[in-house]
Amino acid sequence: MRLFAILVFISLFSFSQTQIEKIQNNWILKVDGQPFDIKGVTFGYDKDVKNYDTYFEDLESLGVNTIRTWSTGKNTLQLLDAAEKHGFKVMVGIWMRHGRPGMEDDDHFDYLKDKEGMEAMYTTSIKTVETYKNHPAVLTWGVANEVYINTATDEEKLAYSKFLERVCSNIKALDPNHPITSIEAWTFGLEWWQKYVPSIDIYGLNSYGVGVNFLQDEMDKRNIDKPYIITEFGVTGEWDLPSDKNGIKIEPSDSEKYETIVKGYREWISNKPSCLGVYVFHYNNGPEFGSVWLATHVNSYTRPPYWAIREAFTGKKPRNNVPKVDAFVLPDGEFKSGTWISVELMVSDVENEKLDVSFSYNQRTGSRKRRNQILTLNHRGNLSDGFEVQLPEEDGAIKIYVNVKDSYNNLGIASSSIQVIDEKAKAIVYKVPKVDLPFYVYKESEDLSYFPSGYMGNYKALNVDLNHTNDVYSGETAIRITYKERSGWYGIAFVDPANDWGDILGGYNISEAKTFSFWAKSKFDGVVAKLGFGLIDNDKPFPDTAIKSVEIKLTSEWKKYTIKTKRLDLSCIRSGLVLFASSYGHPQTIYIDDVVFE
Repeated sequence: MRLFAILVFISLFSFSQTQIEKIQNNWILKVDGQPFDIKGVTFGYDKDVKNYDTYFEDLESLGVNTIRTWSTGKNTLQLLDAAEKHGFKVMVGIWMRHGRPGMEDDDHFDYLKDKEGMEAMYTTSIKTVETYKNHPAVLTWGVANEVYINTATDEEKLAYSKFLERVCSNIKALDPNHPITSIEAWTFGLEWWQKYVPSIDIYGLNSYGVGVNFLQDEMDKRNIDKPYIITEFGVTGEWDLPSDKNGIKIEPSDSEKYETIVKGYREWISNKPSCLGVYVFHYNNGPEFGSVWLATHVNSYTRPPYWAIREAFTGKKPRNNVPKVDAFVLPDGEFKSGTWISVELMVSDVENEKLDVSFSYNQRTGSRKRRNQILTLNHRGNLSDGFEVQLPEEDGAIKIYVNVKDSYNNLGIASSSIQVIDEKAKAIVYKVPKVDLPFYVYKESEDLSYFPSGYMGNYKALNVDLNHTNDVYSGETAIRITYKERSGWYGIAFVDPANDWGDILGGYNISEAKTFSFWAKSKFDGVVAKLGFGLIDNDKPFPDTAIKSVEIKLTSEWKKYTIKTKRLDLSCIRSGLVLFASSYGHPQTIYIDDVVFE
């Protein structure tokens, strides 16, 4: 019995303690009394639970010892457990909403007026700390990300600063065993933190390129005697680079992406007295513009930043070198869409492996998601005789990529730009990403195209569960909408961008769709609801180009409902699913699944 009691005691107090100390003018981070040099990456695989072990084993081979997340979610405990299993620490992110659309996202939160929203963020923050503070994988709390740079006025920044101090001071009282980090782009938060947020223990600074070398000087200029962490780092971002003759930002070469990480860690980060380490951005796999620029993997192929992390943290060169694009030149001038153009291309590979070449393009105008979208280009030819690509149905300057793959799963990429003429594309009013069909508004709870942020009517009585599993039509999850009052009306809209009512360009071009359909049911027979798509009218700058719904009487059995869309203008659908209903004497529960444009 005594042994059992001792084991229980050990398990209850097995959390790690993180401390910061200043020793001979150098700040040191310690975990359980031992120095801990942050060799980290930002982690983009939080939804891929089944492969956590694989990711941590891979990161261990790169010399990584910690990961950073931006927020918590349903998989956080599993992620922390996997991190602990493999000896990793985690900067646990606590998200704070942004005051305006900007570098990070398209949100716009009012820190002067939205007291209810701030209370919700405060409650979430405290709950996060209460839930995970004793987990041994926790390294620090990463509170907020780039809020100051994405907030318009000093008045709003002051209100946010005071709110941030309330959050941080209460976290500190709740958990004295883990320091608090707050994160900002470059130095945009330093004066605000220094004056109004004393409870921050470590300043988190997102910085790219050679600018990271000057952060210690910026801290010293302001007489800030606190440590800092480089919470995002990589090659210089497009916001700091010049444009080419077509107005397209000149992307750094693959060699620059590699060398920046290796040189940056050795010469600009690890030798600074106040710097506790770095999280390289971004250990992730994606198909989009940002991934090509900064991620370790693109379309499951390995990119130069991956191998650069390995050399920076371990001193080891790549096991296999990424193919190098020595020259990639497009012709000058304007060309009509559909034209085949010749490209000048020279490539090389250290291992002389067989190389596969393809081409893609990116539009740099329109909504955030359109600007991030990369699409395939038709091409013909080979490395011996040369290549031609067919210009797409776009109007204006586009960015064209050449993609060179080797047999080791490495991918080299280079880019250039060209002007394309297309009258039909020019006439499109709302430039948003065009999607492939079928296009699901909801199939499973992961990777939603639209977010259910448009609450209407008596919304305080409304709850939307995207992860309902007890009664689904297909797959593993369905939407469950519950309304707890016996009277009043309510509504919910799934929109893009989230939290927007038509003031920001968003949504998708679904022009080829002929039908919109969904499966639905209710807990009891007879619930009347109006369901469809489109909500934002022409009184807003960026409306839905079509609004269509059907009124239906739901039963307790799943049934499919279809709306014909062939004659509708679907060139910009901001609101992918909209529901309205009223309660007459009883609470209501509605289930929805497989919402799709086809």
